[in-house]
Amino acid sequence: MLTRKQHELVCFINDRLADTGVSPSFEEMKEALDLKSKSGVHRLISALEERGFIRRLANRARALEVVKMPDRPKAAAGTVQKRGDIAMPATGRGNVRPLPQPANDVIEIPLHGRIAAGVPIEAFEGSSMLAVPAALLGAGEHYALEVAGDSMVEAGILDGDYALIRRTEVARDGEIVVALIEDSEATLKYFRREGAMVRLDPANRAYEPQRYAPARVRIQGKLSGLLRRYD
Repeated sequence: MLTRKQHELVCFINDRLADTGVSPSFEEMKEALDLKSKSGVHRLISALEERGFIRRLANRARALEVVKMPDRPKAAAGTVQKRGDIAMPATGRGNVRPLPQPANDVIEIPLHGRIAAGVPIEAFEGSSMLAVPAALLGAGEHYALEVAGDSMVEAGILDGDYALIRRTEVARDGEIVVALIEDSEATLKYFRREGAMVRLDPANRAYEPQRYAPARVRIQGKLSGLLRRYD
């Protein structure tokens, strides 16, 4: 069962693809659904993707494909359905097209300060917003952290990079996670289980693994992408 906004969005995307072959931009989706920000659009798209209604094609911000459509009332042939100020031709459930065209849509996600890629430092020192290309984010809720330190350099994660993190409380062995230690310090490391302990592994031979009792460690998310700025 979709929410009203999720239903409106998948119909809007499908109608635009059927009419023009071009997916609407995040800004057009925001205006069509009368949302306050493009972050709200991203959350709706992620929910639709998780439910199997749409699919994002890799490395293309506006490459949306409608996989299936929810039921909706049929309109008479040639009539027009309106949502807000956007007029859209009524279409059947079979009018589904993939979009091959890339675009430059960006969304803003919370930037929660700095995180150590070395010795743990205090988590979430501040909060602002970071503009991120939508193509870098998959399904789910995301936030960003600025990397401090060099313990993950062999994984290609450098001091000053922005780690894009998908919120989750679970992880599998070998995934790079944000681990919150004793609810006060956070670090970015490979997650592994070692007997009855949790081991947080660096990607730098100069650093030693960190071992903790499971009760001392909480997973706050796992790495989904990186942003790097060049001066």
